[in-house]
Amino acid sequence: MATDDSQDNTSKMNGNDLPVIYNINQWIEEYKKFFLPPVCNKMMHNVGQLKVFFVGGPNQRKDYHIEEGEELFYMVTGDMCLKVMEKGQPRDIHIKQGEMFLLSARTPHSPQRQAGTVGLVLERERSENETDGLRYFVEKDGEPTQESLFERWFQCVDLGTQLGPVIKEYFASEQCKTGKPIPGTIPENPPVTVDKEKTLGDPFNLQEWIDKHKAEIENKGVKNLFGESWQFQVDMYGPGNNEGFSKVAETWIWQIHGSSRVTIGDNDYILNKDDSLLVPVGQRFQSTREKTDARALICVQDPTRQQPWSR
Repeated sequence: MATDDSQDNTSKMNGNDLPVIYNINQWIEEYKKFFLPPVCNKMMHNVGQLKVFFVGGPNQRKDYHIEEGEELFYMVTGDMCLKVMEKGQPRDIHIKQGEMFLLSARTPHSPQRQAGTVGLVLERERSENETDGLRYFVEKDGEPTQESLFERWFQCVDLGTQLGPVIKEYFASEQCKTGKPIPGTIPENPPVTVDKEKTLGDPFNLQEWIDKHKAEIENKGVKNLFGESWQFQVDMYGPGNNEGFSKVAETWIWQIHGSSRVTIGDNDYILNKDDSLLVPVGQRFQSTREKTDARALICVQDPTRQQPWSR
């Protein structure tokens, strides 16, 4: 999870029961000052299960975040490097402008961002029985090893305020000074078991993906981006109609090309290129795209879809 130090929610949703529409480009322009230091990020939607926010830079860090949810990344402007531990080994995942990447749950990750960049991140609220971790690894020749140097576990309510004290504690610690862990300070059975089996995919250019699957999207009306083994369900819709409903999470719609008409209850909402709409949890919607070139990305993260694992 990227740090969010700007916690006022720009989608004042009256209890989260009303749909919220933003034009993404206009929203980024309006809040561009938040993408500069010292804040570097801004929440678009913070009230509810689904969190939608944009992150700027620079942001260089050594800590690795561990959580039980997934994170969806898209780079709007510029490139970023997402450092991860994949199967116990360090890997740098470079996400370029226009590219999308879905990070699996329980994967230690450390986002590195440059000045002048803006990236979109989607993640979900934690349940009461979920725990987040912040871990520093023992380094060898400048690269992290599998050995934990320093870590803290906490119930994540507001990572933007919870992250700072942990980082300050680390930099003041003996472990930071010596680069060696102190016996007894690392839990033998941490609250979250890191995934050391999953092979992560590669980022892909979203527009190139749309072009590659043009025929299927237009003939079938929809194409899933990542498959069914994820908490995130991310679909690209083409011409036609579809219905959606989630009793556990909000649904986020991003109009990539053309236009859509989204009906929720007795109200119609028109989405044009780069408009987004947040559908409240528990509300059924119908979406219609009449023109052949219309494309709408519709995503929801449902933790009940995750594969079972032992804590």
